[in-house]
Amino acid sequence: MNEYSVTRDIAEPAVPTTMADWLRQKAPYLIVLALAIVGVAYTSIAHRPLYGYWEFLALAIGVACVVIGWRKTDDRQARIRIALTQALHWGAFLVAMNMLLLPSVNTFLNAPATGLALMLLLALGTFVAGIHVSLEIAVLGVAMAVAVPAIAWFKQSALFLALAALAVAAIGVTFWSRRSGAGREDARA
Repeated sequence: MNEYSVTRDIAEPAVPTTMADWLRQKAPYLIVLALAIVGVAYTSIAHRPLYGYWEFLALAIGVACVVIGWRKTDDRQARIRIALTQALHWGAFLVAMNMLLLPSVNTFLNAPATGLALMLLLALGTFVAGIHVSLEIAVLGVAMAVAVPAIAWFKQSALFLALAALAVAAIGVTFWSRRSGAGREDARA
């Protein structure tokens, strides 16, 4: 499947023993996922895409892929091949992302759709890069891809979710006031 040899025993991360260790170990992946979601949210609210933001995020993930692949490989030629294939891979995705942002193409999409499309492209690029470099990167790509329909659903259902939260709060206040009112009557007696 891969042209380069990756040894799994070199720089293998330690198994986390606590939740804090796990969070510290997975923090870079969680940060990238959060940054991607923030990019979509900003694009939806501001109604304009963040051009440099998505490019920066793609380059950051590309650099992370090279660093992870570099640590897992001890052969010089394999390291060069990893760097070259990742540079070509992410270069192709940067071109696709910029094509989506061209004014002649972008007129067909509104700002929220552009943000979701850019995140989906980034998710695809991350997943494919992860197949060649690291399972964790591939899982990050899957998480980003799953976030796309979740964000779209949340945006469409925001009014319903707000009304449901308001109803739950009203029911909670009603029961709380009845309970505290009953407590005051018991105290008077």
